[in-house]
Amino acid sequence: MDIPGLLDALVLGLIEGLTEFIPVSSTAHLLLAGHFLGFDSPGRAFEVLIQLGAILAILTVYFGRLLKILRDLPSDPRTRRFVLGILLAFLPAAVIGAAAHGFIKQVLFESPMLICVMLILGGFVLLIVDRVDLKPRYHDAMDFSLGMYLGIGFAQCLAMVPGVSRSGASVVAAMLFGSDKRSAAEFSFFLAMPTMVGAFAYDLYKTHDQITAAGAWNIVVGFVAAFVAGVFVVRRLLDFVSQRGFAPFAYWRILVGAVGLAALLTFG
Repeated sequence: MDIPGLLDALVLGLIEGLTEFIPVSSTAHLLLAGHFLGFDSPGRAFEVLIQLGAILAILTVYFGRLLKILRDLPSDPRTRRFVLGILLAFLPAAVIGAAAHGFIKQVLFESPMLICVMLILGGFVLLIVDRVDLKPRYHDAMDFSLGMYLGIGFAQCLAMVPGVSRSGASVVAAMLFGSDKRSAAEFSFFLAMPTMVGAFAYDLYKTHDQITAAGAWNIVVGFVAAFVAGVFVVRRLLDFVSQRGFAPFAYWRILVGAVGLAALLTFG
């Protein structure tokens, strides 16, 4: 058993769970951490599979809400409209992600310099949007307009560039369209469910032949770490955002991007 490899997997799993649902780009953190740790993941199979831990984390925390939505779906027009909105928001990522999958994985995911630059730029965008007085019109994610759901879905596609952040793109778009901070963050949770499940299933289909028995223990450790850390974040994020806004995440993005850029320029 490769103990150093397991420790790397533990660190990367914690990073996945802690960053997946906050607007700092979990992909960027995973790729940069893996780059500097020298962690070898053929076809990015490890990064793909530990996402399941984060997926199960949000499904676990939101199980009661999801059960209520399923129960109300046949009789409540507002619930049906919300589910339609989630599907509309998911559709652009499903189409564009499948079409551009090879380019994203083989080119964008292999560009640490690009990742650092996008972390910094995205941090400034998030900081500006957080500080502007936008006068929100929506205070519940279930009340967004259908056009707003679709617009958020297109904005989410920007996160196919690592460093942008899926949750960050959807949160910024929702706030610009008139949502308050809490409901913007909560909708990013709901949109994460089909988006992450779809991405996981497609990536698994593409990389299943690169999963080896030697890497199985790494995947198990990373999966469990991502699940535990993900549950912690999902349970606390909405209250944190309501009280502190998104500025702390913006500063963190800028810091990580700047440190990563300096390290790349210094050490390669």
